[in-house]
Amino acid sequence: MKSRSAESPARRIAWLRAICLLGFLALAGRAGHLVLEDRARIRGESQIKHVLKIPPTRGTVYDRSGHDLAVSVNAPSVYAIPSQMADPVEVGRTLAQHLDLDPDAVAQRLENRERYTFIQRWVTHAQAQAITELELPGVGIVKEPRRAYPAGVLAGRIIGFANIDGQGVRGIEQQEDDFLQGKNYTRPVRRDGLGGTMSRPGQHTETRGGDIRLTIDSSLQAHAEAALQQAIDKSGAEGGTVLSVVPSTGEIQVLAEAPGIDPTAFRELAFVTTGSPAFHDAVEPGSTMKAFLVAAALEAGAIEPREVIDCSGGEYRVPGKTIRDHHDYGVLDPASVLWHSSNVGSVKIAEKLGREAHYHALARFGFGKKTGSQFPDESSGIMRGWRKWKPLDHATIAFGQGIGVTVLQLAAATAALGNGGELIQPRLIRARRTAGGDWQETPVERVRRVVSPETAKQVVGMMRGVVSSQGTGRLAGLRGVSVAGKTGTAQKLDPATGRYSQDRFIAWFIGMVPAENPEFAIVVALDEPKGTAHGGGDVAAPLFAKVATAHLRRSGIVTAPKPEPRRKVELAGPPVRNTEIGSPAGESARSRPPQGRSGSSHASRPEDRILMPDLHGLSRAEVKQFADRHALDLRSEGRGRAFDQKPAPGTILGRPHPRLFVRFRTTGQGG
Repeated sequence: MKSRSAESPARRIAWLRAICLLGFLALAGRAGHLVLEDRARIRGESQIKHVLKIPPTRGTVYDRSGHDLAVSVNAPSVYAIPSQMADPVEVGRTLAQHLDLDPDAVAQRLENRERYTFIQRWVTHAQAQAITELELPGVGIVKEPRRAYPAGVLAGRIIGFANIDGQGVRGIEQQEDDFLQGKNYTRPVRRDGLGGTMSRPGQHTETRGGDIRLTIDSSLQAHAEAALQQAIDKSGAEGGTVLSVVPSTGEIQVLAEAPGIDPTAFRELAFVTTGSPAFHDAVEPGSTMKAFLVAAALEAGAIEPREVIDCSGGEYRVPGKTIRDHHDYGVLDPASVLWHSSNVGSVKIAEKLGREAHYHALARFGFGKKTGSQFPDESSGIMRGWRKWKPLDHATIAFGQGIGVTVLQLAAATAALGNGGELIQPRLIRARRTAGGDWQETPVERVRRVVSPETAKQVVGMMRGVVSSQGTGRLAGLRGVSVAGKTGTAQKLDPATGRYSQDRFIAWFIGMVPAENPEFAIVVALDEPKGTAHGGGDVAAPLFAKVATAHLRRSGIVTAPKPEPRRKVELAGPPVRNTEIGSPAGESARSRPPQGRSGSSHASRPEDRILMPDLHGLSRAEVKQFADRHALDLRSEGRGRAFDQKPAPGTILGRPHPRLFVRFRTTGQGG
C-alpha cells in the first residue's frame, strides 16, 4: 500500500495537467471564434467594399499648331462580381441581351469566376444607362479612360493607336508610350444593398501622362491626303504615299498614306494592316537613285559637271544583261543623264565611280540603315555590302534596281541635297511636356555631311532640268517657282515568277521647292498605277505639283501647278568635253567626237553643235522649218503631229548633222 506522501505529488501533477488542458482548450476555442468572426467580417466587407484598378489618363497628342489628334475621354465599362450573384448564369444571359453579346459565352464566364471581371468595356452611354436601370446584383458601371482620335483617319497610320488596356501598340502611341502613359491607380468602391456602386470622391489621386506635339501640319496633311486619293482614283493605283520634310530641321510636316486607317476602329482592323509603309516597307526606288549617283560621282571627282557620256546608241552590255534606254540619247552630260533618265548613262557613271565608292556614298546618304526617327519597327532598307556586288548588281543599283529603300530614307536623302549636303535626322516629335510642365522643344539632330555644299548645289541645279520642257518631270512644274526633281518608275517583282513584272510598277517623284533655297523636300509614290501612262513623270509628278503648291502657299508663296510645255524648242551648245566616259583610257573626247546615227565622225567646233530638242507635238511644217534652219536631212512618215523622232531629244549633234527621222500621226491615234 502506497503511502500518503507518494499519492500527494501524483495528484497535484494530474490536476496541473487538467488545468493546462482546459486552458489550452479555452485558448483554442477563442482563437477559433476569432478566426470565424474575422472571416465573417472579411466576407461581409467583401460584399460592400472593392478596389478597382483604373488605367491612367494618357497624355494628349497635338499637331504642330496645337490641334488635338489623340485625346483621352471617359467611357463607361460594365463589370461584374459573380460571388455576389444568386444565379450568375441568368445574370450573364440578361447582360448579353443588352450588350449584343453571345449569351452562352457570358453565362459561362460568370459561372466559372467569382471575383471582379469586365463584361464589356467602352460601351455606349445608352447601354450603360440600360444596365444601370436593370439593378442586377453584382453588376456595375465604371468610367475608365478611352483613347479618341478627333481627326479620324487623318494621319491615322502615323498616330497609331492605344489598345483597350491603354497601351500604345502602333505609331506615335507606341513610340511615345512611356511618356504618354501615366501611373496606374486604384479606386476603392462600396456597394449598396441593391448592388449599386458608391465611391467616395477624393479617395485617389489620378495621374496623367505627358503631352506630345507633332511636327505634322494638319491642314497640309488633309490637303495631301485628298490630293493623293484623287491621284489614286485617276491612275487606278492600289495606294500611295506623300512625305514632306523640312531640309534644315528634319521635321516631317506631311505623311499621307493611302489606304488610311481610322485609329478609333482599331478593334475592327487586322493588326498587320495598321502599320506605316513609309517607315516599314523597303521597296525599289527606280531612277530616283540616279540623283544620288551623280552626286556621289561629282563629290569623288569621278566625273566633271560638263563631261560627256556616250550612251552607246541606247544599249550597253554588262556581264549578264544588256542595259537599254527608252531612246538613243547619243551623248549626254551628267545633267542630261538626269533630265532624260538614261540608264546607260547612269551605268557608265557608276562604273567610273566604282563599287566601293558608290556603296559608301549611298550609305552616307542614309541608305541601308535606320534613319534614327525612333518610329517603331522602322526598316533599315536593303543594301548588300559592296563586295557582294557583281557587275550586273552594280549596274542595276545605278538606276534603282536591286536595292530597297523606305520612303523616309528617300525623303531624308533628298532633303540632304536641299540642305547643302548635310543629312538631318528626320523627326515627328516637335516638343514634349510633362503633366503640369512647360513645352520642351526637341533638338535638331545633325547626322553627317554627305557631300560638299558645292556638289549639292550642282546636283540640285541639274535636277531643275528634270522639270523643264526637255526633262521627264515637266508635269511637276509650278508657276513662277523653280522646282528641282527626279522621276522614277520601278518595276515590282512578280512573286509568282520571281521576275520583274511587266505591268506592275511604283511611280516615283522626288523634288525640292523652291530650287534656289529649298524649304520643302517632297517624295511622292503611287503603287501600281494602271494604263500606259504609269511612269513617275506621268502620275507622280503632277501629284507633287499639287502638294508643293499647298506647301508654298502655307509659306506665303502663291503659285499653282504649271507643266512645262512639251513643244518648247531650245538650241544649246554642248558642254566643254573632258575625257569621255566609255572611251579607251587616256583617249581624249576631243580626238573622238560622238558619232551620229549615220555613223559619220567629223570633228566639230562647239559653235557647230546643237542639242536636239523634243519635237513631240509639232506640226510637219514646224518640224521642216526646224530642220531647214539647222541643215538637217529630214525624213518622215505619217501625217498630223510628231510623236517619235531619231535622234532622240537631248542628243548633241555635230556637223555634218545626221539625218533626222520623224514620225507623225493624227490626234487621237493610240500609242
